Amino acid sequence: MRYDAIIVGGGIAGLTSAAFLSKEGYKVLLLEKEKQVGGLVNSFTVDGFLYDAGARGIVDSGIVKPMLKALDLQVEFQKSIVTIGIEDAFVKVENLESLKAYRNLLAKLYPESENDIDEIMKRIRQVMDYMDVLYGIENPLFKDLKKDREYLLKTLMPWTVRFLRKARKIKSYNQPVYDYLDAITENKSLVDIISQHFFQETPASFALSYFSLYLDYEYPLGGTGQLAERMRERILESGGRIETESEVRKIHVDSRTLLDQKGRTHAYDQLIWAADQTKLYEAVDMNKVGKDEVKGRIEERKSLLEGKRGGDSIYSMFLAVDLHQDFFRRRSTGHMFYTPRKEGQFQVFSGLQEIRASKKKEEILEWMNDYLEYTTYEIAIPSLRDPRLAPEGKTGLIISVLMDYDFIRNIRDLGFYEAFKDFSEKKILDILDQHLYKGIKDAVIHRFSSTPLTIERLSGNHDGGITGWAFTNDGIPSVSEMTKITQSVLTPIPDVLQAGQWTYSPSGVPISILTGKIAADRASKALTKGRKR
Repeated sequence: MRYDAIIVGGGIAGLTSAAFLSKEGYKVLLLEKEKQVGGLVNSFTVDGFLYDAGARGIVDSGIVKPMLKALDLQVEFQKSIVTIGIEDAFVKVENLESLKAYRNLLAKLYPESENDIDEIMKRIRQVMDYMDVLYGIENPLFKDLKKDREYLLKTLMPWTVRFLRKARKIKSYNQPVYDYLDAITENKSLVDIISQHFFQETPASFALSYFSLYLDYEYPLGGTGQLAERMRERILESGGRIETESEVRKIHVDSRTLLDQKGRTHAYDQLIWAADQTKLYEAVDMNKVGKDEVKGRIEERKSLLEGKRGGDSIYSMFLAVDLHQDFFRRRSTGHMFYTPRKEGQFQVFSGLQEIRASKKKEEILEWMNDYLEYTTYEIAIPSLRDPRLAPEGKTGLIISVLMDYDFIRNIRDLGFYEAFKDFSEKKILDILDQHLYKGIKDAVIHRFSSTPLTIERLSGNHDGGITGWAFTNDGIPSVSEMTKITQSVLTPIPDVLQAGQWTYSPSGVPISILTGKIAADRASKALTKGRKR
């Protein structure tokens, strides 16, 4: 069967493309290799406890809500206040005044570096100012500029001037955040505490903006998976078709057909690849590319992707406890970043390169033990934001730390993967019991965990990457400037576009949605042009 558009990948980017194209009346097929759509924007339930599988909260960024409005989707959001905790000091990030409280928290922990802290706060404010401009309006791609002249003249045009002015200034923050802060202060612990819950080599412009993003966090009532579920429903209501457990194995460029793992052939006029980009070029059957010029461009792109790594991933423990929500509300909000020791993880993390290749179980577990003592934890408690998401009087938590893919893969190859997870879960419980939630380890109902290997298996993202390409790559094979984002969806393959986290770096939910919309608009334009011929 031939479709106007086939979208490969049912994550938030693919859902966006499919929803907008089906809304316009095109014949659309969405293919997803897993049993359900949503990708890293998903939720699941175990014994009455709801857990978010990927994103722990949603940042609007002038993109998410305009998308929902354009598709006429109803998703109710709850303000999600972020707490930052270091040892026994805590700050709720509720407004701009919270930045002063954060400054005072750091000054209390590191009084010898108070002047450096003030300089860092100054830089954070500068980046926040840029982010306020960048995401300060509803994104124009979700607007009909021909009809909404007031928005065009009074909002978009003045914003464009401010954005271009700020975009030039933000380039000074493009170096890795650790190096950037290291040039301001000699206090390695201070540098670590601010930067260690970001991916390796994360640009300072991205990392230092996070205080601003904390103010924008919201939580969809019913779990983050509600976002994907509403979009799935809209696609079906608009006449689109969704096939799960359908993995694309081959793409025949000249005939514009693809073959799935069940041997079925699907034909397309436009193809949007909203999955791992390396899988796209693995699927292209070069014997079915007739033009040498096209073949050359595809081979060039494949060479560019060779050896490129996915971004850092995470280790997560999913924990249900027989403790009332009020027990946790005394110390934290529903979304928290907590560091048990102010020393920072730099001494431990510096040994990662060697431990990746270690063949000694005891040595690996010792390193992990130390890492969990000093790293930063992201703790999400869904029922603190929506009480219906856990049985009455009980609470579910998702506790995550950054985790290296090669480190975990080595453990699997050595044969103690499950034992490692059990060790890590027990250690995390000890840390939480000792530093944050006294008595929690005696109230466990169930616990289990996921690793970068789990994310790779369920999402298809190589290296278990959760935000696309690693910043440690020698050249990131995607667009990374907001002024060029409309070009991010282009590929050298005729009638094939791309969308999602591998098309623009760095990516989260808003950027994935935005690239999904850009790809849908380009596909729609090509389809309209083709029909006029």
